Amino acid sequence: MRYSTVVTSIGPLLREFLAERIIVLFNEDAPEELWEFAVIHRPDGTFEEVRPGDLVCFGSHDPIRVTAVGEVANENIAALGHAVFKCNGNDEAELPGDVCLEEAPLPEVEIGQTIRIEAGD
Repeated sequence: MRYSTVVTSIGPLLREFLAERIIVLFNEDAPEELWEFAVIHRPDGTFEEVRPGDLVCFGSHDPIRVTAVGEVANENIAALGHAVFKCNGNDEAELPGDVCLEEAPLPEVEIGQTIRIEAGD
Protein backbone atom coordinates (compact mmCIF):
# COMPACT_ATOMS: atom_id res chain seq x y z
CA MET A 1 0.00 0.00 0.00
CA ARG A 2 1.50 3.31 -1.09
CA TYR A 3 -1.34 5.59 0.05
CA SER A 4 -4.71 5.22 1.71
CA THR A 5 -7.33 7.81 2.57
CA VAL A 6 -11.04 8.17 3.33
CA VAL A 7 -13.32 10.64 1.53
CA THR A 8 -14.90 13.10 3.99
CA SER A 9 -16.46 15.68 1.65
CA ILE A 10 -17.26 16.13 -2.03
CA GLY A 11 -17.38 19.50 -3.75
CA PRO A 12 -20.47 20.43 -5.78
CA LEU A 13 -18.40 20.82 -8.97
CA LEU A 14 -16.97 17.29 -8.80
CA ARG A 15 -19.37 15.96 -11.47
CA GLU A 16 -18.06 18.51 -13.98
CA PHE A 17 -14.51 17.34 -13.34
CA LEU A 18 -15.52 13.68 -13.54
CA ALA A 19 -17.06 14.38 -16.96
CA GLU A 20 -13.58 15.51 -18.06
CA ARG A 21 -12.08 12.37 -16.42
CA ILE A 22 -10.34 14.39 -13.70
CA ILE A 23 -10.46 14.02 -9.92
CA VAL A 24 -8.76 16.56 -7.65
CA LEU A 25 -7.94 15.49 -4.10
CA PHE A 26 -7.06 17.67 -1.11
CA ASN A 27 -6.78 16.68 2.53
CA GLU A 28 -8.99 18.35 5.13
CA ASP A 29 -6.42 21.10 5.77
CA ALA A 30 -7.04 22.64 2.33
CA PRO A 31 -8.51 26.15 2.27
CA GLU A 32 -12.30 26.04 1.96
CA GLU A 33 -12.26 27.81 -1.43
CA LEU A 34 -10.67 24.64 -2.89
CA TRP A 35 -13.37 22.36 -1.51
CA GLU A 36 -15.86 23.40 -4.21
CA PHE A 37 -14.25 21.27 -6.93
CA ALA A 38 -12.33 18.72 -4.89
CA VAL A 39 -12.64 15.42 -3.11
CA ILE A 40 -11.67 16.21 0.48
CA HIS A 41 -10.15 13.32 2.41
CA ARG A 42 -8.42 12.18 5.57
CA PRO A 43 -5.20 10.20 4.87
CA ASP A 44 -4.23 7.40 7.24
CA GLY A 45 -0.53 8.41 7.28
CA THR A 46 0.63 5.76 4.80
CA PHE A 47 2.79 7.18 2.01
CA GLU A 48 5.26 5.70 -0.44
CA GLU A 49 6.24 7.27 -3.75
CA VAL A 50 3.65 6.71 -6.47
CA ARG A 51 5.05 5.25 -9.71
CA PRO A 52 3.81 4.33 -13.17
CA GLY A 53 2.29 0.86 -13.05
CA ASP A 54 0.74 1.41 -9.60
CA LEU A 55 -3.01 0.98 -9.17
CA VAL A 56 -5.52 3.55 -7.90
CA CYS A 57 -8.56 1.97 -6.26
CA PHE A 58 -11.73 3.93 -5.57
CA GLY A 59 -13.62 1.86 -3.02
CA SER A 60 -14.58 -1.52 -4.47
CA HIS A 61 -14.41 -0.35 -8.11
CA ASP A 62 -11.91 -1.88 -10.52
CA PRO A 63 -8.42 -0.41 -10.07
CA ILE A 64 -7.07 2.08 -12.61
CA ARG A 65 -3.39 1.87 -13.59
CA VAL A 66 -1.04 4.86 -13.19
CA THR A 67 0.64 5.70 -16.51
CA ALA A 68 2.73 8.78 -15.51
CA VAL A 69 3.58 10.82 -12.41
CA GLY A 70 4.48 14.52 -12.59
CA GLU A 71 7.69 15.75 -11.01
CA VAL A 72 6.01 17.31 -7.93
CA ALA A 73 3.02 14.98 -7.62
CA ASN A 74 4.58 12.85 -4.88
CA GLU A 75 5.60 15.95 -2.89
CA ASN A 76 2.04 17.27 -3.16
CA ILE A 77 0.50 13.98 -2.06
CA ALA A 78 2.85 13.64 0.92
CA ALA A 79 2.60 17.26 2.12
CA LEU A 80 -0.96 18.30 1.20
CA GLY A 81 -2.83 15.14 0.33
CA HIS A 82 -3.18 16.87 -3.04
CA ALA A 83 -3.39 14.88 -6.24
CA VAL A 84 -4.80 15.57 -9.69
CA PHE A 85 -5.80 12.26 -11.24
CA LYS A 86 -6.34 12.49 -15.01
CA CYS A 87 -7.63 9.47 -16.95
CA ASN A 88 -5.86 10.46 -20.15
CA GLY A 89 -3.53 7.50 -20.67
CA ASN A 90 -0.52 9.81 -21.07
CA ASP A 91 2.90 8.28 -20.51
CA GLU A 92 4.22 11.73 -19.59
CA ALA A 93 2.48 14.18 -17.24
CA GLU A 94 1.42 17.48 -18.84
CA LEU A 95 1.66 19.36 -15.53
CA PRO A 96 4.11 18.75 -12.66
CA GLY A 97 1.35 17.78 -10.20
CA ASP A 98 -0.52 15.37 -12.47
CA VAL A 99 -0.96 11.67 -11.82
CA CYS A 100 -1.99 10.25 -15.18
CA LEU A 101 -4.14 7.14 -15.27
CA GLU A 102 -5.10 4.80 -18.06
CA GLU A 103 -8.03 5.95 -20.17
CA ALA A 104 -11.02 4.68 -18.25
CA PRO A 105 -14.23 6.09 -16.86
CA LEU A 106 -13.79 7.35 -13.32
CA PRO A 107 -16.12 5.77 -10.78
CA GLU A 108 -18.50 7.70 -8.58
CA VAL A 109 -16.82 8.99 -5.43
CA GLU A 110 -18.76 8.82 -2.18
CA ILE A 111 -18.28 10.11 1.34
CA GLY A 112 -16.82 7.33 3.47
CA GLN A 113 -15.19 5.64 0.48
CA THR A 114 -11.55 4.58 0.74
CA ILE A 115 -9.17 5.63 -2.02
CA ARG A 116 -5.98 3.56 -2.17
CA ILE A 117 -2.85 3.57 -4.26
CA GLU A 118 -1.30 0.13 -4.40
CA ALA A 119 2.05 -0.98 -5.79
CA GLY A 120 1.76 -2.32 -9.32
CA ASP A 121 4.04 -4.60 -11.30
